[in-house]
Amino acid sequence: MTIRRVFMISLATLLGLSACGGGGGGQSSSLSNNNPPASTYTKGVFLQESTFAGKCAAPRSGTDPVTHAAYPDTQGTSTDENNWLRSWTNDLYLWYSEVPDLDPSGYQTVDYFPLLKTSATTTSGAPKDKFHFTEKTSDWESLSQSNVDVGYGVQFEVLSPTVPRQIVVAYTEAGSAASQAPLNVARGAVVLAIDGNDVNTGTQAGVDALNAGLSPAQAGETHTFQIQDAGATTSRSVTLTSATVTTHSVGATQTFATATGTVGYLLFNNQLAQAETQLVDAINTLKSAGVTDLVLDMRYNGGGYLDIASELAYMIAGPQMTSGQTFELIQFNSKHPSTDPVTGSAITPTPFLTTTQGLSVTRGQALPTLNLPRVFVLTTSGTCSASEAVMNSLQGVGVQVVQVGTTTCGKPYGFYPQDNCGTTYFSIQFQGVNARNFGGYSDGFKPDTGTTTSSGTSNTLPGCVVHDDFTHALGDQNESLLFSALSYRATQSCGTPPAGSLGPDVSVKLMERGQQAGYLVRSPMREIRILRP
Repeated sequence: MTIRRVFMISLATLLGLSACGGGGGGQSSSLSNNNPPASTYTKGVFLQESTFAGKCAAPRSGTDPVTHAAYPDTQGTSTDENNWLRSWTNDLYLWYSEVPDLDPSGYQTVDYFPLLKTSATTTSGAPKDKFHFTEKTSDWESLSQSNVDVGYGVQFEVLSPTVPRQIVVAYTEAGSAASQAPLNVARGAVVLAIDGNDVNTGTQAGVDALNAGLSPAQAGETHTFQIQDAGATTSRSVTLTSATVTTHSVGATQTFATATGTVGYLLFNNQLAQAETQLVDAINTLKSAGVTDLVLDMRYNGGGYLDIASELAYMIAGPQMTSGQTFELIQFNSKHPSTDPVTGSAITPTPFLTTTQGLSVTRGQALPTLNLPRVFVLTTSGTCSASEAVMNSLQGVGVQVVQVGTTTCGKPYGFYPQDNCGTTYFSIQFQGVNARNFGGYSDGFKPDTGTTTSSGTSNTLPGCVVHDDFTHALGDQNESLLFSALSYRATQSCGTPPAGSLGPDVSVKLMERGQQAGYLVRSPMREIRILRP
């Protein structure tokens, strides 16, 4: 059930994927036409997952190019793989008692894994588990270790998946072909057609073509986009070719001089391994500038390693507020109240990390700090998982977290990614709580102009509800979220952001979308909270 990309558009609605990280390709329960060999399944009886680990229908040979270790695979069947999934889920899944116990021999693995999760909902009616997915192991290793992914270097956002559809460029990666001449694709460009198919096509073939263009499956694909640039009155055609693109964890670092001190701005887009190097450099730059406040722009940050989240939170708050404090306490299911079932270590609070962890900077280097008592965080529904952990951990130790934007994704959960037979499985195994034992934000963090302080135990934070306008560059002081954060800092009022324009008709549609959440076209691998064994 590998999902190489999140396909965002259908004839009527999204193809069963949530804005916050989707997964697994739906709730298919179809029996296979070619059932694998019968198993020794007994309902309610679970053998150790090690009994079935590495027994593969198509075993790999050789060594892993990332770890350089020999693959552990031996010849097996898809039923063996399903038996491993069944036992592994029963042992480690956070809500294991809510998982249906289904005969592994009745399904192909691609259909079986999506069924191994809870069907319960949150208080808002959203699925409790909307983060259940798989990836090809080689793709996961490439992204998590090197920030390398296949695409154009363009982050698309689907503002409306149904007719009239609205698709806009949220940002482009610096250095990508799309960001440079002659293409010059930039934030705010509106997609009007792909490969000759109008975005409001009413045919399934047209919709399939839109999805294929937005989410190329492999490098070397060429697709032609008709776009209207921000502020333009006419459209133009650009041809994009997919390639392996290195994404930037830190998109920008800036400072703004104000009458009450220097304000830092940090655009932080993911928490993968290379983020360690880029964050250390960015914080050193802001520290040298003498910033007295920080605007942390995580509107598109889907998360990543909790080690990175802990390092960043420490670098913001410094030792005075974090020394001896809990960054996050991990809670597994009731079978594992005191011992981490993956590492075998005693479960103890994760501290605010004060040194580099060796993800991309030599391990053990002291981290720079800003020593700030508050932080302004810019958010959207694309702010997810480990990025939310930064917010929750800081409010847990008394840092004033001011939220500007819209409600976050709502993922206080995480997992140890687990490979078996060339597929890496992402299945929720733990929940994290902060120093005040709070982790109840499964419906997201929400800004509220009537809230005056972050209590450390609430998913409602002081701040401003402001929608991403796409009419100004990220880091532009007139961009709506950044403008409102600076206004709130100066006056405790959200202010009225300057109007922008994406051209006739288009800007009106974008501004009138109201409470509708945008959907970032990205892999669920980018909406994660990960522990390292």
